[in-house]
Amino acid sequence: MNMFGQPIVGSRSDRTRTRFGRRKPWIMLGAPIAALFFVLVPFVRDNFVLIGLAILGTNIGMALFRSPTVAFLGDLFAPQERSKANGVINLMGGLGGAIALFAGGALYKLGAPLPFIAGAAVLLLAVAIVLWRVREPDLSAESGSEAPAPGVLANARQVLQNPDKSGLFLLAAIFAWFVGWNAMEAFFTLYARNVLGISVGTGTQMLTAFAAALILFAIPSGLIATRVGRKPTIIVGLVGMLAGLIVGFTVRNPTILLAVLAVMGAFWALVNINSLPMVYDLSKGGSIGAYTGLYYFSSSLAAVTGPILAGGLVDLVGYSAVWLFTAVFMVAAVVLMSRVRT
Repeated sequence: MNMFGQPIVGSRSDRTRTRFGRRKPWIMLGAPIAALFFVLVPFVRDNFVLIGLAILGTNIGMALFRSPTVAFLGDLFAPQERSKANGVINLMGGLGGAIALFAGGALYKLGAPLPFIAGAAVLLLAVAIVLWRVREPDLSAESGSEAPAPGVLANARQVLQNPDKSGLFLLAAIFAWFVGWNAMEAFFTLYARNVLGISVGTGTQMLTAFAAALILFAIPSGLIATRVGRKPTIIVGLVGMLAGLIVGFTVRNPTILLAVLAVMGAFWALVNINSLPMVYDLSKGGSIGAYTGLYYFSSSLAAVTGPILAGGLVDLVGYSAVWLFTAVFMVAAVVLMSRVRT
């Protein structure tokens, strides 16, 4: 649902015209649905069918408002400010995720439904603040605002048929680097247990170092891209990731590998923080929602593809192969990014 729903909803939000704006109606529709079904999850956890329906309902609600919400980044900030803004967004998201992890664990000890109820309440509170305080740009001030924004298929055709293939190369690069890293995330704890001989919990903690570095370098990566440009910043991040993957393939010491993962997290911030703003650079003002959806389609497709492809290789060669698998896709991403014209 998220893979196919977000591009459609993002495009529809570009063409939505209400007294609340373009994005807010979708937030008002999707957030309550997501919150309702999320709260139901712990109450139906003993029934396979019902919990499947509850998770599906949550995903449908999220798909209805995620792309329109993220599209605010393109709506509210000038192109030169989007990397810095996305850095702040990702920092806040990382801190929110850490708070949810610790607070959710404490609440779960008091009762299984409490983390879900609290999470839904926080979601609705955040949405209420957005609806109350965020002002969408005045469409009447946009040149050509009377012409309807193209749909998701039209935007996809534009990317495919445009003589300048920068948009296609960028989306392909995004797909490539997410295929690689999603595979690494899926198999790292198994690699840690079967190759390094450490527990799955310790392997998870090592990945936490990567995530922590990503959060810490979120804002600096936006500042760097604002100064030197998004394309060179992303390429440096990909090359740094590639170097870390090569080192990680050869290292068997968990302490050294922990440090390598932390450094890789910093390089990943250079990539992750600036990719969505670069997608916006290729879109026109009226197509920001659609291009947000195309970005999430590429990353969601990679999340499905990466672990499947890497799993087949791991079965043939062993868990160490996941480092080389990810490295190959980082090389592909560098090649594709080099073809993007800015």
